[in-house]
Amino acid sequence: MAEWLYEAGIGECRAALVEDGAIVEARIERDGDGPRVGAVLAARLVEPGKVALDAPGEPFATLPPPPGLSLGTRLTVEITRMALRERGRDKPARARLSDLAAGAGPDLRARIAAMELPIAELNTMGPDRLEEAGWSELIGHIRAGHWPFAGGALWVDTTPAMTLIDIDGDGSGLALAQAGAAAAAHVIRCCDIGGSIGIDFPTLGGRAERQAIDALVDELLPPPFERTAINGFGLMQIIRRRERPSLVEQVRFDPVATDAALLLRQAERAKGAGALQLTARPAVADHIAARADWIAELQKRTGRPVEIVRDAQVKGVGHAQ
Repeated sequence: MAEWLYEAGIGECRAALVEDGAIVEARIERDGDGPRVGAVLAARLVEPGKVALDAPGEPFATLPPPPGLSLGTRLTVEITRMALRERGRDKPARARLSDLAAGAGPDLRARIAAMELPIAELNTMGPDRLEEAGWSELIGHIRAGHWPFAGGALWVDTTPAMTLIDIDGDGSGLALAQAGAAAAAHVIRCCDIGGSIGIDFPTLGGRAERQAIDALVDELLPPPFERTAINGFGLMQIIRRRERPSLVEQVRFDPVATDAALLLRQAERAKGAGALQLTARPAVADHIAARADWIAELQKRTGRPVEIVRDAQVKGVGHAQ
């Protein structure tokens, strides 16, 4: 039976839908992500079609230009898409005018609860079920952009225009396309990839084979989505709703936050007594050191004083001991 594993980490909450011991969907929600989808909050019109939100840092959001309102007008808006981080640029949140009561919008825990599946609340006292299901392996695939499967591999890259998935491998074009379609559908679902997605399939024998792959994608990828048929060059385009950054965008476009969250997760499970030492490259160490509430929470959870060591020779996550 499918079950959500939920972990309220320090600076980051994590959830993984696990079926037959493997992760089929994975989500993270970080401190500082900005207003969530469904949040209703006050805002100030700063230019036509753009408001400054009453939220930490006064982030901007776009909205359809309200007619007849002057700059500086106070409004109430609802977030319909979160802010997105992309390669080389960030996109502000999207909003619409609202007359609802102010609220923060459903968090990750509330969203998975709405799916009405069993939820296991994880803590450091029990087995590391997230890791047993392949959490670190998943993050590694996302970082590398490389997802091997029997007979081939996917190369996944996210650009400002779309997420591109290239199917690479040897052997029969149809067999490779079938395996690649299954792997691509898994990655799209697992990482909640939305917006425009292009899948580059291997060369197929003709229309019948292309239609067979079209049907396979329809079977394997959960709706709703729209897609084109595979064209003669082997390309299929898929459009999915995009309300939040995908896991790929969160992990790859904010590597410092990713490593900081992984290091804090490691620190919570570190064995030993005395000072708990977190050693990381300067950017990661500074990211954690700047957040006194994270350090206080780590000390509370472990019962150990925390020391942060900056080491420019450290690569990746760093280590806690």
